[in-house]
Amino acid sequence: MNRASAGTVASVLSGADSVVIISHVRPDPDTIGSALGLGLGLVSLGIPVRCGFSGPETLPRTLRELPGAELLAPLSAPSPGEIAVAVDAASVGRLGDYESVFTAASRTICIDHHVSNPGFGDFDLVDSESDCTAVLILDVLDELGVELTADIATCLYAGLVTDTGSFKWARPASFEVAARLLHAGVNAAKWSRVLLDSHPYPWLRMLSDVLASSHLDETACGGRGLVVATVLADQLGGMSWDESESVIDVVRTAREAEVAAVFKESTPGSWAVSLRSKTSVDLVPVARALGGGGHTRAAGYSDSGTADEVVARLRAELERSANSE
Repeated sequence: MNRASAGTVASVLSGADSVVIISHVRPDPDTIGSALGLGLGLVSLGIPVRCGFSGPETLPRTLRELPGAELLAPLSAPSPGEIAVAVDAASVGRLGDYESVFTAASRTICIDHHVSNPGFGDFDLVDSESDCTAVLILDVLDELGVELTADIATCLYAGLVTDTGSFKWARPASFEVAARLLHAGVNAAKWSRVLLDSHPYPWLRMLSDVLASSHLDETACGGRGLVVATVLADQLGGMSWDESESVIDVVRTAREAEVAAVFKESTPGSWAVSLRSKTSVDLVPVARALGGGGHTRAAGYSDSGTADEVVARLRAELERSANSE
């Protein structure tokens, strides 16, 4: 890893002719909020910026309301001398089809907070002690001398409030950052509602069906318990793909299970898997073994096959992990 400080990253960016900022696939508020917050800050300094993420998923409706969303567009190859910045991507593969845009740039910067990130840029600002990537972006903006406007603060708040679960597992420093963002003009009540507490009515029926078919195995994970739920592609019933992302926050509340897993089918046979643990299971090696990554208590990966096949693979890996402790 080519470790870099916020000051080093700011120095590199301040001399850029232009910057392309790339978010990860299946974009969430932290990756988009980080990209737009950094993008708006660089634009205020007169630096041309373009932002984007690789499909096929579209941008969630809630994130289209963020300030600076007009910076998002399909990305072409970098221009000569253009600097590429990856935000909130635990590995270069998380950039999807835009991995080639990133690697073709004259200089590359990785800004991220996932403990599983090995570093993949010429400059790696990776800090797993940060609750979200947005906080690291704020550090870079401070080093650049960018004024913290209400628009920039709103973008960064989106990453902070969601990645801390509305501050349920936030570190003390994150409350200090939140106060600063609110003082800059963030409408916290509005954005907490938009980002965390807003779903179309059919989501309630989908959630009901998913929870009804969920399964609890108290003998799994060395007797610590596993709860599993699956969201089939047809259960979304025309809703946006991101409506399945919040299911894990409900499933993980089962007190009998140390680990919760939600398998979300994007197309028949293709799954995005969200994992959560409470206190004693490190999910990073489990997710890595299955091709993914993340944090100790929150990780994910992709898989393919029938629902029974993908669930069986996770169970087997969890048992291997438990037996190796």
